Amino acid sequence: MDTTNNKYQYLYQDSNKIHHHAYIIPHLIKMISESAPVVENKPKARILDIGCGNGSLSNLIAQCGYEVVGVEESESGVKLARDAFPNCRFIQGSIYNLPYGEIGENFDIVIAAEVIEHLFFPKQLVINAKKYLKPNGSLILTTPYHGYIKNIILALSGKMDQHFTALWDGGHIKFFSVATMTNLLQLEGYTDIKFQFAGRLPYLWKSMLCCATSTQPG
Repeated sequence: MDTTNNKYQYLYQDSNKIHHHAYIIPHLIKMISESAPVVENKPKARILDIGCGNGSLSNLIAQCGYEVVGVEESESGVKLARDAFPNCRFIQGSIYNLPYGEIGENFDIVIAAEVIEHLFFPKQLVINAKKYLKPNGSLILTTPYHGYIKNIILALSGKMDQHFTALWDGGHIKFFSVATMTNLLQLEGYTDIKFQFAGRLPYLWKSMLCCATSTQPG
């Protein structure tokens, strides 16, 4: 294997929900509904799901009445998604070079669920997302939560090695706190940054969800 390659192709075996969906989805759907434009007294939005994997999350969002387009680099993920979820549209493409011609017009909301921690260049995701957002559109990111108390507990419990997945091909390579995520988004011109947290006890959360507004064109 070429160990210098900064891309890693995930292989998806089926179209079942991913394990983290169980604790993220309720918060994510709530955040989407709060961010979506209201049409005839109902939240209505066109949503781009970047790094959609096997499409299972895109499908769950679409079942709530939203129009969803998913983009995924993995060939196996796109094939599974297209076969299993015809109610969504799925496109194969890189996060670093999204296929604008195929994706089409801009979106009310762009989401990337448990994606940014896998990227060598996370800033590029935030920059590229803005190119697809309508004025005052929302970017919603989810990623494993990191904070002072959680990091101490991980160290004291001897679970630091397991948590940082050093032996996992690909795996997590960026670890965000509220402060570092806020800084990343502010540097790229996002405003109105809000957080929710999911899984476990307070300050030991599994994941954090962040919603930010794009007020500048990408």
